[in-house]
Amino acid sequence: MRLVSYRRGRQVRAGLLSGERVLDIEEEAASRGKALPSSVLSILELGEGALKTLRRIERSAHRGAGRSLRSVKLCAPVPNPRKLFCLAGNYLEHIAEGARKGKAGVKLVCGKKYVTPRVFMKPPSTTVCGPGDPIIVPKVGQKIDWEAELAVVIGKRGKYIRRESALDHVAGFTCINDVSERALLIRRRSETEEWDKFFDWLNGKWMDHFAPMGPTLVLRDEIPDPSDLRIRLFVNGKAMQDARTSAMIYDVPNIIEYISAIVTLEPGDVIATGTPSGVGFARGIFLKPGDVVEVEIEKIGTLRNPVLGE
Repeated sequence: MRLVSYRRGRQVRAGLLSGERVLDIEEEAASRGKALPSSVLSILELGEGALKTLRRIERSAHRGAGRSLRSVKLCAPVPNPRKLFCLAGNYLEHIAEGARKGKAGVKLVCGKKYVTPRVFMKPPSTTVCGPGDPIIVPKVGQKIDWEAELAVVIGKRGKYIRRESALDHVAGFTCINDVSERALLIRRRSETEEWDKFFDWLNGKWMDHFAPMGPTLVLRDEIPDPSDLRIRLFVNGKAMQDARTSAMIYDVPNIIEYISAIVTLEPGDVIATGTPSGVGFARGIFLKPGDVVEVEIEKIGTLRNPVLGE
């Protein structure tokens, strides 16, 4: 089962994707004497009972019901996540292509000395955007890069979640592009310390529209195990990244176990699980207005975004 968020007038509505048709969840439920909310986040908060109702709606929907997928403007599947977590350095080849640690960093990972995920956050209310929305090169943008990632959407609240039961807390999966500014320069400094470099890197992740997400939220009934999905990224039709999620250093259950030891995970929280090799920084190529970026993940779909100047 696949959920979407779509724009209807000034509203963003929750939809159920049935083939190439989008069923308005609130309206379809009401027509069957049921009550479901009009946002994906609110539906996830209701838990398994709401999902069972959606499965019944999907099975009973008549052919031609709803709106054509081509006629609606999709938004990010969860356009208003409470929290947006991201992982840095979760694929060995991506660590290797980054000059900061080079071969030494790879040896540490292989030697099991690098034992904890590196987790950071993006401000969800201003970074998250949807399919077809522009990746905006800001006025202070220097080197704008792409990062194709599998995104995990939490469906069940939890704290200190054990990896053995971690997938029970997952609602589903979608695509995300962890867009990054690699050479942030807001003000010139007379001196630059190591902490300054770290925060330049971190703040370069926070810019508006730097977390395109979508096109759909694919629930776990379609992807019970996300451990071996092909993930690719294209810029103007040219393949830049091509890997499988089996190459992750920390798999999804490991990531959930770790993050939930720090902070309570809530329905609608999103976790971007890190990017494979092939980023622009390693190639000396960066995004510019007029480019088109596509993130494609097996069993999920393609997230397509144009690049515009601010």
